[in-house]
Amino acid sequence: MPYHTKTLAVAGAVAAAVSLGTTAATAGSHMEKCYGVALAGENDCKAGPGTTCAGSSTVDYQGNAFKAVPAGTCETMELPPMSDGTPRMGSLEPLERDLPG
Repeated sequence: MPYHTKTLAVAGAVAAAVSLGTTAATAGSHMEKCYGVALAGENDCKAGPGTTCAGSSTVDYQGNAFKAVPAGTCETMELPPMSDGTPRMGSLEPLERDLPG
Protein backbone atom coordinates (compact mmCIF):
# COMPACT_ATOMS: atom_id res chain seq x y z
CA MET A 1 0.00 0.00 0.00
CA PRO A 2 1.53 3.36 -1.01
CA TYR A 3 2.43 5.84 1.78
CA HIS A 4 -0.17 8.37 0.57
CA THR A 5 -2.95 5.77 0.75
CA LYS A 6 -1.93 4.72 4.27
CA THR A 7 -1.94 8.34 5.40
CA LEU A 8 -5.44 8.88 4.00
CA ALA A 9 -6.70 5.68 5.63
CA VAL A 10 -5.34 6.68 9.04
CA ALA A 11 -6.69 10.22 8.72
CA GLY A 12 -10.12 8.85 7.78
CA ALA A 13 -10.16 6.47 10.73
CA VAL A 14 -9.21 9.25 13.14
CA ALA A 15 -11.88 11.58 11.74
CA ALA A 16 -14.53 8.86 12.03
CA ALA A 17 -13.56 8.08 15.63
CA VAL A 18 -13.67 11.75 16.63
CA SER A 19 -17.02 12.21 14.91
CA LEU A 20 -18.57 9.18 16.62
CA GLY A 21 -17.23 10.24 20.03
CA THR A 22 -18.66 13.72 19.68
CA THR A 23 -22.04 12.46 18.52
CA ALA A 24 -22.30 9.94 21.35
CA ALA A 25 -21.31 12.53 23.95
CA THR A 26 -23.89 15.08 22.85
CA ALA A 27 -26.77 12.85 21.76
CA GLY A 28 -27.16 10.86 24.96
CA SER A 29 -26.30 13.47 27.54
CA HIS A 30 -28.43 16.54 28.02
CA MET A 31 -26.29 18.58 30.38
CA GLU A 32 -26.45 22.20 31.52
CA LYS A 33 -24.10 24.60 33.27
CA CYS A 34 -24.96 24.89 36.95
CA TYR A 35 -23.29 27.71 38.88
CA GLY A 36 -22.51 27.54 42.57
CA VAL A 37 -22.51 23.77 43.05
CA ALA A 38 -18.87 22.73 42.50
CA LEU A 39 -16.38 22.15 45.29
CA ALA A 40 -13.09 24.08 45.13
CA GLY A 41 -10.97 22.79 42.28
CA GLU A 42 -13.78 20.68 40.84
CA ASN A 43 -15.50 23.15 38.51
CA ASP A 44 -15.77 22.22 34.84
CA CYS A 45 -14.55 25.43 33.23
CA LYS A 46 -14.13 29.19 33.73
CA ALA A 47 -14.61 30.19 37.34
CA GLY A 48 -15.15 33.90 36.86
CA PRO A 49 -12.63 36.70 36.41
CA GLY A 50 -8.99 35.79 36.90
CA THR A 51 -9.45 32.07 36.28
CA THR A 52 -8.82 29.94 33.25
CA CYS A 53 -10.62 26.63 33.11
CA ALA A 54 -11.43 23.31 34.75
CA GLY A 55 -10.30 22.94 38.35
CA SER A 56 -9.55 26.65 38.82
CA SER A 57 -12.24 27.52 41.39
CA THR A 58 -10.79 28.27 44.82
CA VAL A 59 -13.90 28.30 47.02
CA ASP A 60 -16.50 25.57 47.64
CA TYR A 61 -19.76 26.46 45.88
CA GLN A 62 -18.11 29.46 44.19
CA GLY A 63 -20.99 31.39 42.63
CA ASN A 64 -19.30 32.19 39.33
CA ALA A 65 -17.92 28.66 38.73
CA PHE A 66 -20.03 26.03 37.01
CA LYS A 67 -20.31 22.28 36.90
CA ALA A 68 -22.11 20.39 34.11
CA VAL A 69 -25.12 18.58 35.57
CA PRO A 70 -28.04 16.66 34.03
CA ALA A 71 -30.54 19.10 32.54
CA GLY A 72 -33.31 20.04 34.94
CA THR A 73 -31.41 19.22 38.14
CA CYS A 74 -29.42 22.39 38.77
CA GLU A 75 -31.91 24.46 40.71
CA THR A 76 -33.17 21.53 42.80
CA MET A 77 -29.81 20.18 44.05
CA GLU A 78 -29.48 19.88 47.81
CA LEU A 79 -26.46 21.85 49.00
CA PRO A 80 -25.24 22.77 52.48
CA PRO A 81 -26.67 26.11 53.69
CA MET A 82 -24.46 29.18 53.92
CA SER A 83 -22.80 29.95 57.27
CA ASP A 84 -25.70 32.23 58.27
CA GLY A 85 -28.25 29.46 57.58
CA THR A 86 -29.45 30.87 54.26
CA PRO A 87 -30.26 28.09 51.78
CA ARG A 88 -27.67 27.63 49.03
CA MET A 89 -29.06 26.74 45.59
CA GLY A 90 -27.56 26.09 42.17
CA SER A 91 -28.26 28.57 39.38
CA LEU A 92 -28.29 28.57 35.59
CA GLU A 93 -26.62 32.01 35.73
CA PRO A 94 -23.45 33.09 37.60
CA LEU A 95 -24.05 34.08 41.23
CA GLU A 96 -22.56 36.82 43.41
CA ARG A 97 -22.18 34.55 46.46
CA ASP A 98 -19.24 32.52 47.76
CA LEU A 99 -16.68 34.41 45.68
CA PRO A 100 -12.97 34.21 46.55
CA GLY A 101 -11.45 36.84 48.84
